[in-house]
Amino acid sequence: MDSWLTAVILSIVEGLTEFLPVSSSGHLILAGDLLGFSGEKAATFQVVIQLGAIMAVVVLYWGRFWGLLKPTPGAAFSGLRGIGLLLLTSLPACVLGLLLHSAIKHLFTPLSVLCALATGAVIMIVVEKLPRRTERYATLDEMTPRLALGIGCFQCLALWPGFSRSASTIMGGMLLGAKRSLAAEYSFIAAVPIMIAATGYDLLKSWHLLSTADVPFFAIGMIGSFLSALVAIKVFIALVSRMTLIPFAVYRLILAPLVYFFMVN
Repeated sequence: MDSWLTAVILSIVEGLTEFLPVSSSGHLILAGDLLGFSGEKAATFQVVIQLGAIMAVVVLYWGRFWGLLKPTPGAAFSGLRGIGLLLLTSLPACVLGLLLHSAIKHLFTPLSVLCALATGAVIMIVVEKLPRRTERYATLDEMTPRLALGIGCFQCLALWPGFSRSASTIMGGMLLGAKRSLAAEYSFIAAVPIMIAATGYDLLKSWHLLSTADVPFFAIGMIGSFLSALVAIKVFIALVSRMTLIPFAVYRLILAPLVYFFMVN
């Protein structure tokens, strides 16, 4: 059995980075490598503890998710329409992820993460420096099928570990005319179906690697990621309307060479 301290450390890393544009999978791969926690079971653990972060979103946005089941009068992002928008966003990455699942597993390395961190950082800076397009969408109720599908296409970039799902969806939303605050909020909500699908599929593929002895280790990881994700989401939402993505891009550009010199070279 792996150290429970390893589960705690990795769960905190997951929760704090899952919804920030810095890549949780990239940080988990790097942290796991430093802790000597690698291999197929480690990769499954890194995916499964995302369920804790997912639950943090459900708790914080409970009203919106309940509105998907029980339509809210006057709210366009509710009921079948809201579910349909989330499905449109999830579809591209689900299809591509199923087709490339085996290939993606080979990208769970420090070198791959390094490249994704740097590439994503450069794109984030470019997006922020582009002349600002008209911000046509400001709230969830203004989401359209075109915007939802477009964000879903950008989300495919996150299949490269280290790129960041939140970075890809926030940048995609901004490029398509959404306010940064809306792009961030929708990024959190849209994470739920795609992450549940990815986690469920990975568990089915890796079920033979697990045993009942792994349950406490995985449970600690999920609880830790849930608590730390609650903090990360609240802090990011408070900051996102007052700052750009550039500080996160700079952080990624600083981290990338450190990864090269200490973990790759």
